[in-house]
Amino acid sequence: MNPQGERWTTDQVLALAPDEASRKAGGKLAAPGPWSETGADDGAVWGLCEGSGKRPYQAVVDIKGTVFTCSCPSRKFPCKHALGLLLLWADGDGAVAVGEPPHWAGEWLAGRRERAERSGRTPSGGAVSSRTPANPEAAKRRTERRMQRIAAGATELEQRLEDLLHSGLAAADGGGGGTSRLSGAESGGGSWDETAARMVDAQAPGLASRVRELGSVMASGPEWPARLLEECALLHLLDQGFLGIERLPAPLAATVRSRVGLTTEAAELLTGPDAATVRDRWLVLAQQDSDDGRLTTRRIFLRGERTGRMALHLSFGAGNRALDPTLPPGLLLDADLAYYPGARPLRAALGERHAPATPGPVPPGIGIDAALAAYGDALRDDPWLDSWPVVLTDVTPIPGHDGEGWQLADADGESALPLDPRSPGRTGLWQLAAISGGAPVTVFGECGHRGFLPLTVWDPTPVSL
Repeated sequence: MNPQGERWTTDQVLALAPDEASRKAGGKLAAPGPWSETGADDGAVWGLCEGSGKRPYQAVVDIKGTVFTCSCPSRKFPCKHALGLLLLWADGDGAVAVGEPPHWAGEWLAGRRERAERSGRTPSGGAVSSRTPANPEAAKRRTERRMQRIAAGATELEQRLEDLLHSGLAAADGGGGGTSRLSGAESGGGSWDETAARMVDAQAPGLASRVRELGSVMASGPEWPARLLEECALLHLLDQGFLGIERLPAPLAATVRSRVGLTTEAAELLTGPDAATVRDRWLVLAQQDSDDGRLTTRRIFLRGERTGRMALHLSFGAGNRALDPTLPPGLLLDADLAYYPGARPLRAALGERHAPATPGPVPPGIGIDAALAAYGDALRDDPWLDSWPVVLTDVTPIPGHDGEGWQLADADGESALPLDPRSPGRTGLWQLAAISGGAPVTVFGECGHRGFLPLTVWDPTPVSL
């Protein structure tokens, strides 16, 4: 292993922390004093940390998979001991020497690899083929039955949209006295939930999600009827696309299937008979976690160094289950990706990693006009897209009046892009302004119809917003 070349930066380590308290606690442990038996090899870092008990805590980090374990009772992930160990290792002052893992660390690493192989995953997070091939005839029958259920749900939804338009959009707010089966003036928003539940019963979670969005638009502020009509039109387009899916070009048909909720398993993408992987050095642009109270979603954006292609890796976890992989912005992965089919492929499954991750460069970017054009091109292929990932270079954040209405302006001042209202809170926006200091910076985010949603800024190392 090249210890210095493969070490993470302090910012990359701190980006893993679940909260600010963990960052501070981990920083206090980033010194040799409480540590013993520390070491590292080409795929892991380990060490013993003194705690309040008689026995020191055993902390191990799988660097290739970015997975942690510690014998402490903390329910945070990663805990302060794992963060402190990584910060100590990242410092590169010789406190963590290259060596062979002790038995307690080696057993955990070996067990992780064995469990990964049994579950059909590589230790680095990619899928492998380890399952017995399914009965193709039975699988075909299951697929046909589900397609029939979804078609029935889409047909029902079309009738309910027609009812809504006949009753008038004012009835959707309960103010028009209409009797639309979709709006339900007397029951308020409950009928939207009922319609969404019907789509879930039809095994069309994508349609259910869009119906819930209709409910959220209703009476949501000025000009809500126009926004509701736009969402109804997109939902109608998706319904009609599915009902006539056999007449669509294959890429667009794949997009429609994914939008209604039909997905392809990652293992099939990576190792199936039609598998087509793309090997590149992928720069991690952002990692974003969201929690709706029941499910935690991790979105990791990457861009290929050679291909220039954008990719989005999704993972999901329930309860306190840790998400895998963890990839801080700025890492460069030599890995295989397999894109999910579609008219404008973006989501991808992470396959084999060919080398440990290394710190990557500041990514090249484009201007605001080119970013808007990129979103327009993507929208042409997939009309249900909310946004498209882009890297903006040489842009300056400009606060609006009273801290509202922020914009990003090109260096020449000819073009400006409003920030998405969902952008990080005032702290995140002022952090962006502080990093810029009034000078142009490189920012990664999502460009869409609401504006630009900043996720990472380089100064020159990446900082998550």
